[in-house]
Amino acid sequence: MVGVISIVQEGRFQLTGDDGVSHLFTLSPSAAMEPAGLQTLQRARSKVCVSYKAAPAMIGKTAVALSLVR
Repeated sequence: MVGVISIVQEGRFQLTGDDGVSHLFTLSPSAAMEPAGLQTLQRARSKVCVSYKAAPAMIGKTAVALSLVR
């Protein structure tokens, strides 16, 4: 999923796509990103690609990897 991180709270974040639809994610402990990195991406309004898996007991998804879109 590709978009811009619009909200960050600790290890949780909202990704908003070009179509304006937002999705909720929780950063996986195994992701190669610290929660502080999410804030950096949000402030820079960087476009990112999020790889994720379903989180059955949660409303959002679990982000397993993030990468910058060039």
